[in-house]
Amino acid sequence: MAGRRDRITAYLLGVGSVLVVEVAVAAAVLVPPTVAVAGHAQPEPPAATRQVTAKPPPATTPPPGPPAPAPPAPAPGPPAPAPAPAEAPAPAVRTAPSGQRPGTIRLPDGGTATLVRKQLGPGAVLPVPDDLSEATWWGAGLGAPSGASVFAGHVNWKGRTGPFAELWDVRVGERVTVSDAGGKVWTYRVAQIITLHKDALPARASELFAQSGRHRIVLVTCGGRWLGGNTGYAENRVVVAEPS
Repeated sequence: MAGRRDRITAYLLGVGSVLVVEVAVAAAVLVPPTVAVAGHAQPEPPAATRQVTAKPPPATTPPPGPPAPAPPAPAPGPPAPAPAPAEAPAPAVRTAPSGQRPGTIRLPDGGTATLVRKQLGPGAVLPVPDDLSEATWWGAGLGAPSGASVFAGHVNWKGRTGPFAELWDVRVGERVTVSDAGGKVWTYRVAQIITLHKDALPARASELFAQSGRHRIVLVTCGGRWLGGNTGYAENRVVVAEPS
Protein backbone atom coordinates (compact mmCIF):
# COMPACT_ATOMS: atom_id res chain seq x y z
CA MET A 1 0.00 0.00 0.00
CA ALA A 2 1.20 3.53 -0.85
CA GLY A 3 1.05 5.60 2.36
CA ARG A 4 0.44 9.29 2.54
CA ARG A 5 1.27 11.73 5.24
CA ASP A 6 -1.52 11.87 7.81
CA ARG A 7 -2.41 14.79 9.91
CA ILE A 8 -4.36 15.03 13.13
CA THR A 9 -6.53 18.05 13.79
CA ALA A 10 -6.42 19.03 17.48
CA TYR A 11 -9.10 21.42 18.75
CA LEU A 12 -8.19 22.91 22.06
CA LEU A 13 -10.45 24.20 24.40
CA GLY A 14 -7.70 39.18 27.48
CA VAL A 15 -8.95 51.40 28.71
CA GLY A 16 -8.15 54.20 29.11
CA SER A 17 -10.91 56.09 30.76
CA VAL A 18 -11.58 59.83 30.46
CA LEU A 19 -12.75 61.68 33.53
CA VAL A 20 -14.48 65.01 32.82
CA VAL A 21 -14.96 67.44 35.69
CA GLU A 22 -17.15 70.53 35.25
CA VAL A 23 -16.79 73.40 37.73
CA ALA A 24 -19.39 76.28 37.92
CA VAL A 25 -17.99 79.62 39.14
CA ALA A 26 -20.36 82.48 40.30
CA ALA A 27 -19.13 86.10 39.71
CA ALA A 28 -19.85 88.74 42.44
CA VAL A 29 -20.44 92.41 41.47
CA LEU A 30 -19.79 95.06 44.17
CA VAL A 31 -21.89 98.29 43.73
CA PRO A 32 -20.70 101.21 45.95
CA PRO A 33 -23.54 102.93 47.98
CA THR A 34 -24.94 106.24 46.59
CA VAL A 35 -24.94 109.13 49.19
CA ALA A 36 -27.61 111.90 48.67
CA VAL A 37 -27.73 115.29 50.69
CA ALA A 38 -31.18 117.13 50.82
CA GLY A 39 -32.21 120.73 52.41
CA HIS A 40 -34.29 123.91 51.91
CA ALA A 41 -33.53 127.80 51.94
CA GLN A 42 -34.80 130.28 54.66
CA PRO A 43 -34.89 134.23 54.48
CA GLU A 44 -31.97 136.02 56.16
CA PRO A 45 -33.04 137.65 59.50
CA PRO A 46 -32.65 141.51 60.11
CA ALA A 47 -29.28 142.77 61.22
CA ALA A 48 -30.54 143.79 64.76
CA THR A 49 -31.74 140.55 65.45
CA ARG A 50 -29.07 138.88 63.60
CA GLN A 51 -27.48 136.31 65.68
CA VAL A 52 -24.25 134.91 64.95
CA THR A 53 -24.08 131.36 65.52
CA ALA A 54 -20.70 129.96 65.88
CA LYS A 55 -20.22 127.10 63.66
CA PRO A 56 -18.68 124.15 65.19
CA PRO A 57 -15.33 123.35 63.83
CA PRO A 58 -15.50 120.96 61.06
CA ALA A 59 -15.03 117.48 62.08
CA THR A 60 -11.66 116.24 61.27
CA THR A 61 -11.12 112.82 59.95
CA PRO A 62 -8.07 111.15 61.29
CA PRO A 63 -5.61 110.30 58.62
CA PRO A 64 -5.84 106.75 57.52
CA GLY A 65 -3.44 104.40 59.20
CA PRO A 66 -0.98 102.25 57.41
CA PRO A 67 -2.60 99.49 55.37
CA ALA A 68 -3.00 96.15 57.06
CA PRO A 69 -0.25 93.78 56.04
CA ALA A 70 -1.30 91.17 53.50
CA PRO A 71 -1.61 87.65 54.87
CA PRO A 72 1.47 85.57 54.20
CA ALA A 73 1.36 83.36 51.14
CA PRO A 74 0.82 79.71 51.96
CA ALA A 75 3.93 77.59 52.01
CA PRO A 76 4.39 75.61 48.82
CA GLY A 77 3.38 71.99 49.09
CA PRO A 78 5.52 69.04 48.02
CA PRO A 79 6.04 68.79 44.28
CA ALA A 80 3.62 66.55 42.42
CA PRO A 81 5.16 63.14 41.68
CA ALA A 82 6.28 62.60 38.13
CA PRO A 83 4.00 60.29 36.17
CA ALA A 84 5.19 56.72 36.14
CA PRO A 85 6.45 55.53 32.77
CA ALA A 86 4.08 53.27 30.88
CA GLU A 87 4.97 49.63 31.21
CA ALA A 88 5.71 47.71 28.04
CA PRO A 89 3.52 44.67 27.56
CA ALA A 90 5.14 41.45 28.65
CA PRO A 91 6.25 39.34 25.71
CA ALA A 92 4.36 36.17 25.04
CA VAL A 93 6.20 33.18 26.45
CA ARG A 94 5.72 29.67 25.22
CA THR A 95 5.83 27.50 28.32
CA ALA A 96 7.45 24.10 28.20
CA PRO A 97 5.12 21.13 28.63
CA SER A 98 4.81 19.78 32.14
CA GLY A 99 6.20 16.34 32.93
CA GLN A 100 9.25 14.57 31.53
CA ARG A 101 10.27 14.76 27.90
CA PRO A 102 9.54 11.42 26.24
CA GLY A 103 12.26 9.76 24.21
CA THR A 104 11.14 6.37 22.81
CA ILE A 105 7.82 4.52 22.81
CA ARG A 106 7.56 0.73 22.82
CA LEU A 107 4.26 -0.86 21.75
CA PRO A 108 2.86 -4.23 22.99
CA ASP A 109 4.23 -6.28 20.07
CA GLY A 110 7.68 -4.70 20.28
CA GLY A 111 7.44 -1.90 17.73
CA THR A 112 9.37 1.23 18.71
CA ALA A 113 9.58 4.82 17.55
CA THR A 114 11.59 7.86 18.55
CA LEU A 115 9.30 10.65 19.71
CA VAL A 116 9.85 14.05 18.09
CA ARG A 117 8.32 17.19 19.58
CA LYS A 118 5.97 18.99 17.15
CA GLN A 119 3.66 22.00 17.38
CA LEU A 120 0.34 22.54 15.66
CA GLY A 121 0.69 24.04 12.22
CA PRO A 122 -1.73 26.18 10.19
CA GLY A 123 -5.31 25.01 10.54
CA ALA A 124 -4.42 23.27 13.84
CA VAL A 125 -2.86 20.38 11.91
CA LEU A 126 -0.35 18.20 13.75
CA PRO A 127 2.43 17.07 11.39
CA VAL A 128 3.61 13.45 11.40
CA PRO A 129 7.22 12.58 10.45
CA ASP A 130 7.71 10.70 7.16
CA ASP A 131 10.37 8.57 8.82
CA LEU A 132 8.66 5.40 10.12
CA SER A 133 11.18 5.22 12.96
CA GLU A 134 9.79 8.48 14.36
CA ALA A 135 6.45 9.57 15.77
CA THR A 136 5.11 12.98 16.74
CA TRP A 137 4.82 14.03 20.38
CA TRP A 138 2.45 16.87 21.27
CA GLY A 139 0.90 17.97 24.59
CA ALA A 140 1.88 17.02 28.13
CA GLY A 141 5.08 15.26 29.16
CA LEU A 142 5.40 11.93 30.96
CA GLY A 143 4.07 11.88 34.51
CA ALA A 144 2.38 15.27 34.09
CA PRO A 145 -0.24 16.12 36.73
CA SER A 146 -2.89 16.35 34.00
CA GLY A 147 -3.43 16.36 30.27
CA ALA A 148 -2.83 14.05 27.33
CA SER A 149 0.53 13.15 25.82
CA VAL A 150 -0.37 12.65 22.16
CA PHE A 151 1.82 10.33 20.04
CA ALA A 152 1.04 10.01 16.32
CA GLY A 153 2.70 7.84 13.71
CA HIS A 154 2.14 6.47 10.22
CA VAL A 155 0.59 3.05 9.73
CA ASN A 156 2.89 2.57 6.69
CA TRP A 157 5.04 4.61 4.34
CA LYS A 158 6.43 3.89 0.88
CA GLY A 159 5.56 0.23 0.99
CA ARG A 160 6.89 -0.39 4.52
CA THR A 161 4.78 -1.04 7.59
CA GLY A 162 5.29 1.29 10.53
CA PRO A 163 5.28 0.38 14.24
CA PHE A 164 1.97 2.19 14.78
CA ALA A 165 0.27 -0.42 12.62
CA GLU A 166 0.16 -2.42 15.87
CA LEU A 167 -2.63 -0.17 17.08
CA TRP A 168 -5.05 -2.09 14.83
CA ASP A 169 -4.33 -5.29 16.79
CA VAL A 170 -3.85 -3.96 20.32
CA ARG A 171 -6.12 -5.09 23.16
CA VAL A 172 -7.34 -3.43 26.35
CA GLY A 173 -5.00 -4.11 29.25
CA GLU A 174 -1.85 -4.48 27.17
CA ARG A 175 1.25 -2.59 28.20
CA VAL A 176 2.84 0.39 26.47
CA THR A 177 6.13 1.78 27.78
CA VAL A 178 7.76 5.14 27.13
CA SER A 179 11.35 5.99 28.04
CA ASP A 180 12.07 9.60 28.91
CA ALA A 181 15.13 11.57 27.86
CA GLY A 182 16.94 10.47 31.02
CA GLY A 183 16.31 6.76 30.47
CA LYS A 184 13.51 6.25 33.01
CA VAL A 185 10.75 3.93 31.78
CA TRP A 186 7.11 4.95 32.25
CA THR A 187 4.47 2.22 32.01
CA TYR A 188 0.91 2.62 30.76
CA ARG A 189 -1.96 0.19 30.21
CA VAL A 190 -4.38 0.36 27.30
CA ALA A 191 -7.76 1.57 28.60
CA GLN A 192 -9.68 2.52 25.44
CA ILE A 193 -9.59 1.60 21.77
CA ILE A 194 -11.54 3.89 19.45
CA THR A 195 -12.00 3.74 15.67
CA LEU A 196 -13.30 6.93 14.09
CA HIS A 197 -13.96 8.12 10.58
CA LYS A 198 -11.65 11.03 9.91
CA ASP A 199 -14.62 13.37 9.61
CA ALA A 200 -15.70 12.39 13.14
CA LEU A 201 -12.35 13.02 14.82
CA PRO A 202 -12.70 16.82 15.24
CA ALA A 203 -15.87 16.39 17.31
CA ARG A 204 -13.96 14.16 19.75
CA ALA A 205 -10.75 16.19 19.81
CA SER A 206 -11.48 18.12 23.03
CA GLU A 207 -12.34 14.86 24.78
CA LEU A 208 -9.38 12.84 23.56
CA PHE A 209 -6.54 15.37 23.34
CA ALA A 210 -7.41 17.94 26.04
CA GLN A 211 -4.66 19.17 28.34
CA SER A 212 -6.94 18.81 31.34
CA GLY A 213 -8.27 15.82 33.22
CA ARG A 214 -6.30 12.78 34.31
CA HIS A 215 -2.91 12.30 32.66
CA ARG A 216 -2.82 9.67 29.90
CA ILE A 217 -1.09 8.91 26.62
CA VAL A 218 -3.10 8.93 23.40
CA LEU A 219 -1.72 7.03 20.39
CA VAL A 220 -3.08 7.84 16.94
CA THR A 221 -2.62 6.37 13.48
CA CYS A 222 -4.69 5.93 10.33
CA GLY A 223 -6.05 2.94 8.45
CA GLY A 224 -9.17 1.35 7.09
CA ARG A 225 -10.21 1.95 3.49
CA TRP A 226 -7.88 3.91 1.26
CA LEU A 227 -9.57 6.99 -0.22
CA GLY A 228 -6.53 8.68 -1.76
CA GLY A 229 -6.28 12.38 -2.48
CA ASN A 230 -5.76 14.62 0.53
CA THR A 231 -7.69 12.25 2.77
CA GLY A 232 -5.60 9.10 2.47
CA TYR A 233 -7.12 6.45 4.69
CA ALA A 234 -10.76 6.80 5.75
CA GLU A 235 -10.32 6.13 9.47
CA ASN A 236 -8.25 6.92 12.51
CA ARG A 237 -7.33 4.47 15.23
CA VAL A 238 -7.06 6.06 18.67
CA VAL A 239 -5.67 4.14 21.67
CA VAL A 240 -5.82 5.67 25.15
CA ALA A 241 -3.47 4.25 27.80
CA GLU A 242 -3.34 5.24 31.46
CA PRO A 243 -0.46 5.11 33.97
CA SER A 244 -0.10 1.76 35.72
